[in-house]
Amino acid sequence: MEWFDAEWFDAEQYTVARSVVQRGVAAVYVLAFVAVLRQFRPLLGEHGLLPVPRFTAHVPWRASPSLFFWRYSDRLVLVVGWVGVLVAATLVLGLPQQGPPWVPLVAFGVLWVLYLSVVNVGQTFYGFGWESLLLEAGFLVAFLGSDRVAPPWTVLALLWWLVFRLEFGAGLIKWRGDPAWRDLTALYYHHETQPMPGPASRLFHLLPRPLHRVEVVANHVTQLVVPFGLLIPGPVASVAAGVMIVTQLWLVLSGNFAWLNWLTIVLAAAAVDDRAWDAVLGLVGVDVTSAATADPSLGFVVVVLAVSALCVVLSWWPLRNLVSRNQRMNASFNVWHLVNAYGAFGSITRRRTEVVVEGTLDADPGPGSTWREYEFRGKPGDVRRLPRQYAPYHLRLDWLMWFLALGSSAQLQWFVPFLGRLLEADRSTLRLLAHDPFDGQRPRWVRARLYRYRFATPEERRSTGARWVRHDEGLMIDAVSLAMLSRAG
Repeated sequence: MEWFDAEWFDAEQYTVARSVVQRGVAAVYVLAFVAVLRQFRPLLGEHGLLPVPRFTAHVPWRASPSLFFWRYSDRLVLVVGWVGVLVAATLVLGLPQQGPPWVPLVAFGVLWVLYLSVVNVGQTFYGFGWESLLLEAGFLVAFLGSDRVAPPWTVLALLWWLVFRLEFGAGLIKWRGDPAWRDLTALYYHHETQPMPGPASRLFHLLPRPLHRVEVVANHVTQLVVPFGLLIPGPVASVAAGVMIVTQLWLVLSGNFAWLNWLTIVLAAAAVDDRAWDAVLGLVGVDVTSAATADPSLGFVVVVLAVSALCVVLSWWPLRNLVSRNQRMNASFNVWHLVNAYGAFGSITRRRTEVVVEGTLDADPGPGSTWREYEFRGKPGDVRRLPRQYAPYHLRLDWLMWFLALGSSAQLQWFVPFLGRLLEADRSTLRLLAHDPFDGQRPRWVRARLYRYRFATPEERRSTGARWVRHDEGLMIDAVSLAMLSRAG
């Protein structure tokens, strides 16, 4: 095209980065839609803990746009989940990327619309910052084009701006928030009190305290200084991205944060140019070559520039949030979850409290009754059990149990119905758990107790075999029966 000067639009030295980012974001979408298939109906379905039909009856579409305002059914959720998995899988394989630029654009657009529809009716079960992160990432990578053309500079710059907000926002919220981040003691507690510890979290917690202080300093440098390197494309940005990736891998080893860390790694890869990829991948014999041979069409260029301009305008709100003393964490400034504010752990919990749910088959729930514990998949329960690595998969019920233990009364809106499902021995709800102590039989009563948990010291571990030490802190909810819940409802 004679009218088109590719130099101001095409970033030919970022073709590998585009492939990594598009396939990586698509892989996270696969996980997200698998979670929809496995968890959405018992949590939010027609007979879920927070039913979508009840939500859509009281909230207008313009406040939370979703396909489910048109019609909701559990069968439609299955259709949405399977379409999402299949479309995302084709992008992981790179099939749409072999065609014209509009093919991956449409594919990612389908994922964005479907997942936006899920998140916007997901209520507290989808109230996590990484939901907005996945939506924003999926929207942006849709405009990176296909393998036939070079990735657009403007879209790459928006991805770098996304990573900057993600890291710098998280650094600021820590520095402005809990004094434990400023006096370098935050990691004295964090590995033990984080929402869902992983298999190595206890080992991280038991590291010497001087090393914990070094970790906090490294975190501040990575989140408050290194992100500015993304503003210098080329070797500097590649090195900055590399530092972020290493830091995120450290977080992957130390806990379970759903897909937050893995998606951050994928997005940081957008700042690594082909020369850096060649230097790294060349060590293992991988040849880095560019397959982009054609100029983009006028229509594609116009669409990309229009979307880029829109995102620049929308950037005003998160930019203002970054410089505000009252910085908001994980905030969306529009119903489309585009150009959001991010951050995590602005405050650190000093002690771990767990809600332990118990049931009994006895007719009388008095002192002589036998109570058995329900075991969750990810959150601590059995003190001898080694925590499992679930991330990047997201266990939504387990995460909400952590918030419940913090004393949030809003969480009772779903927790009381959850107790009712246990009393009904509802199969779909029980499948969210690791163990049903009654093997499908209905308990007569259930209750919730509070326990203080802490990691066992090496001496305690050797003498008892336990990884946790817990102390009973009393009842949270006394014994209730199905009849009592029915009357209360």
